[in-house]
Amino acid sequence: MSELDETIQRLVAKKGVKGVIVLAKEGSAVIRSTVDEDLAAKYARLIGNLVDTARSTVHALDDQNDLTFLRVRTKKHEVMISPDPNYILIVIQNPQEH
Repeated sequence: MSELDETIQRLVAKKGVKGVIVLAKEGSAVIRSTVDEDLAAKYARLIGNLVDTARSTVHALDDQNDLTFLRVRTKKHEVMISPDPNYILIVIQNPQEH
């Protein structure tokens, strides 16, 4: 089992975690996912754009800085996004369960 698969298993085992998606660093291709294919594709499309926008904003504020983590909380879910140099990790959780 790869290190990535082990990390996904640890995350999914956490209370409140509803899904984990790993995207290619460009944010367009799903590498691994614990949610259904359609939902993973939707997150890939939308979160990839969000990461690009957030990263551009951080660079515009300080060109020596970079985006390392992004958390979006809605009424239903909390989406945690970690853009790594090699991939984008997305964790979807129910904020009432953790």
